[in-house]
Amino acid sequence: MTATFKQYILNFKQASGTSRGILKTKETWFIIIKDDDKTGIGECGLFRGLSSDDRPDYEEKLQWACNNIQLGLDELLDRLVEYPSIQFGLEQAFKSFESTSRFELFPSEFTREQSPIPINGLIWMGTEAFMKAQIIEKLNLGFNCIKMKIGAIDFKTELALIKSIRQEFSSSDIELRVDANGAFSPSEALEKLKRLSDFELHSIEQPIKQGQFEAMAELCEHTPLAIALDEELIGVHHVTKQQELLQMINPQYIILKPSLVGGWSGSQHWIDIAEDNEIGWWITSALESNVGLNAIAQWTYTLKSKLPQGLGTGSLFTNNFESPLQVKNGTLRYRTHTDWNLTNLK
Repeated sequence: MTATFKQYILNFKQASGTSRGILKTKETWFIIIKDDDKTGIGECGLFRGLSSDDRPDYEEKLQWACNNIQLGLDELLDRLVEYPSIQFGLEQAFKSFESTSRFELFPSEFTREQSPIPINGLIWMGTEAFMKAQIIEKLNLGFNCIKMKIGAIDFKTELALIKSIRQEFSSSDIELRVDANGAFSPSEALEKLKRLSDFELHSIEQPIKQGQFEAMAELCEHTPLAIALDEELIGVHHVTKQQELLQMINPQYIILKPSLVGGWSGSQHWIDIAEDNEIGWWITSALESNVGLNAIAQWTYTLKSKLPQGLGTGSLFTNNFESPLQVKNGTLRYRTHTDWNLTNLK
């Protein structure tokens, strides 16, 4: 068995705004395992500026993993605890290698085109006109759950946008989630959450920056609006620390990005702890290509969550890979008669 890795740059169709800045490209990496005529592929979805493994020795660790592929998956995962995106890429590559079909990793009603996954429509930050146009587009595409990125433009303008949606669609018609990406200061957060709660939102992701544990715990205790931890989970690799974090902050939800928390196994650890503490959860992609998105989606379906998941990012790029994944009527679907095309990766 041999393994190699390759970098790939995904190009956004249009620059996408978050409170951390404007995204025009997304760097990602692939691990490819080969043995005779068998091949497995996995995506290491490094997210610059966000991933805990955004470190100068990242390529060196990828090379080490490839050089030591014979150690097997379990040993590699143990030795790469601080590199969650590489862990996930290895999980995918080994699962792909062992599967009868390289990309059908978890056979299910989803991969048999019998059952889609409900997902939220993502609204990127921008001007009021740009955000409003996105909202209209998502509603026309059949989404009944919309997630808005907030925190980059004037808060009053964002409130006005949300109000305009609620004037036309009730909470039973459209579920609204917002994601602040840590944009609020602790001193202003509770007041802003109170104002947001007037519009019957489902939840807000990461209202204040991660690492402010006492402030976040107090916010979760007094909030009128359900809070979901996202960035707060990044870099917390050990189960004991994960338990301490969730028990101290006690959020209403956590959001799991497998590329950022150690893949399927790392995500499952968080889910187990959350459920033990009666904390809700859902799964979100982290701007992976369709290779990584496919791996996240197939696994997510097996979890049987009834909440809309955050898996609608595959159409953001001009040079993504052709795949069976399709977003239709507010769901992610798997088209069994559509082939993969990884020509761009060669």
